[in-house]
Amino acid sequence: MRAVIVTGSEERAEALNQWLWTWDSAAFLPHGNRNDGRPEDQPIWLTANIENPNNAQVLVLTDGVCANPLEAFTLVCDLFDGNDGAAVAAARNRWRACKIAGHQLTYWQQSAQGGWAQKL
Repeated sequence: MRAVIVTGSEERAEALNQWLWTWDSAAFLPHGNRNDGRPEDQPIWLTANIENPNNAQVLVLTDGVCANPLEAFTLVCDLFDGNDGAAVAAARNRWRACKIAGHQLTYWQQSAQGGWAQKL
């Protein structure tokens, strides 16, 4: 599935872009951002804007970014730092708004061992 990853700033999108190029050559994820161009050819598009230029099915929101409407995507992921009280409070507000809007929601939490568990 194609994805759009929305960050809080263009600088953050570019930093993530560079990190993905250099992180692990054996685990490359094809991606790009506005500096790379050709969004229609990018399976993962990194941006600071709510947009879908690569016809993505997955929207990943970071840095407390909010998006509406969400119906254009099959899956929306809201990533936040569970150790940051302000980030958790803001995520709870986004959760409530999505629940009121009638979206089907699940919550996953990273364990101390690095895995993920669905929380009820």
